Amino acid sequence: MARPSSGETGASTSGPPNPAPHPPSPGPARSPHNTPASYAVWDVLEHPEHGQTTGLPYTERRGLLLDLLHGIPPPIQAVPATDDHAVAVAWYEGLQEQGIEGVVCKKGAARYPAGRRNWIKVRTADTEDALVVGYLGPRRRPHRLALAIGDEGGPIRLSARLDSVLAGRIADALTAADVVGERRAEGETYTRVQSDLAVEVLAGSGRHGTLTVTRMR
Repeated sequence: MARPSSGETGASTSGPPNPAPHPPSPGPARSPHNTPASYAVWDVLEHPEHGQTTGLPYTERRGLLLDLLHGIPPPIQAVPATDDHAVAVAWYEGLQEQGIEGVVCKKGAARYPAGRRNWIKVRTADTEDALVVGYLGPRRRPHRLALAIGDEGGPIRLSARLDSVLAGRIADALTAADVVGERRAEGETYTRVQSDLAVEVLAGSGRHGTLTVTRMR
């Protein structure tokens, strides 16, 4: 399941003064129109007519999958696939800026590898750990993080925009962190904190080397 990580929107309302205290009004319920999601399907393991399909070659399973999804519009869609090497290379090189971490290579004649790894994932980036030393945006829902990676004393790097759910979890983890002022990194101002919070980042190898935070450690 994937959805845009362009931040989270919300609103609160207030009425005229009331002598009796009331809890704050919750924000509006999430709408699928505000946070659209896509369901990407890459294989079919059980078919309504053919039964279990794990023993079939991938090319046959792929054909069955496309037949099942024929005429069904997004957000449900099959993951793109190709047997053209040039196209695969173009995807690998051209989709990095969209956050795609690589391509998966499968043998067309291979059965589904239940319980074992039989595919090759060619990634455009590797993960590594980073120490959170600051954030950009509001503390209760940071937009990006300032990160220390590698050797102590190295340059501070700024992450890509955080997924809204992950941003909420990181905000909770930073509640007790001491704020020590504002600092600059990569031309932007961030709030510096004293924290022992570590996160896992996907370090892109593209021209910008974007750091995408994948989870807290």
